[in-house]
Amino acid sequence: MSSDLAHELLLKTLLPLALLIAAGAIWPRWQSGLSPVVLRGEISKLVLNFFAPMLFFAVAATATVDMALVKVPLVLGAATLFGLGLAALAMFATPLGRGLSCPAKGAILLAAGFGNVLFFGYPFLTTVFGESGARYPFFADMLATTPLVWSLGVWIAFRCGKHSERTSFLRVWLTLPPVWGFAAGLALNLSGFNLTPLVEAARWAGSPTIPLMLFVLGLTIPWHDLKPDRTVLIALAIKLALVPLFALGVALAWPGPLSEPLEAAVLEAAMPTMVMVIALADRFGLDARLAGLIMGWSTLAGLVTLPLWLGLLKGIAS
Repeated sequence: MSSDLAHELLLKTLLPLALLIAAGAIWPRWQSGLSPVVLRGEISKLVLNFFAPMLFFAVAATATVDMALVKVPLVLGAATLFGLGLAALAMFATPLGRGLSCPAKGAILLAAGFGNVLFFGYPFLTTVFGESGARYPFFADMLATTPLVWSLGVWIAFRCGKHSERTSFLRVWLTLPPVWGFAAGLALNLSGFNLTPLVEAARWAGSPTIPLMLFVLGLTIPWHDLKPDRTVLIALAIKLALVPLFALGVALAWPGPLSEPLEAAVLEAAMPTMVMVIALADRFGLDARLAGLIMGWSTLAGLVTLPLWLGLLKGIAS
């Protein structure tokens, strides 16, 4: 990795990410009138129902759709399944999971498998790859992470949690507004119609998505309780080291040179734990405290490990 790219990555990506997360962390100290949990929920609903669909529509409508792009969700999906399987093996078939409750094991599985591919991935990959990097997080999220979260992820939470929920995975997934925004943008893209003013208006309307969700991330991390233990270290080792290592192995085994989409897939696999894990933990009765603890440490550690993975990829490519 060149010094120019490292400098740009630090100033344009890692520093703004850190500032937005820190803002979410200190906001409750300034504004005591609204519970952080309530504020987190309201912002998340606003993003899910309005801002994110707009941004998904704009990116899908303007992305260059080709077979190379499909490599990103394929590699990421395989790496996610590997992480979930490895975490399940560690929790249910080895002494590492001894003494842990089923809700705790479920939280570890989700935190070790699912990464923040959109809200961390978008600013990171656009800095690394320029405008062409903007399409990778959205296609990775829509074609790999979101379907897996709302199928296998919900199934894990359903089986491991303490709850009274009854839900249809397909119905829940199909009612997500970002799915419809992405589908509409992709349809417009493939249709060939030129609706540039509409697309640019949607892009502008969706621009608060990433900053707001990073602010929510800062609200969610249990800063007063960041005490790493054995379970946290297990999840971090899987999510930040073994999952991207598996993705790198798949990328290197892919016929041909290590292309930009394959590099993007490895970086997406190296992203820290996604915020949605907390929502699933709350909804299905998993160990939300443990999930937040893992997410907090993976976010802080990810600010260090992501540049390391990028440096390794650039070294291999050169």
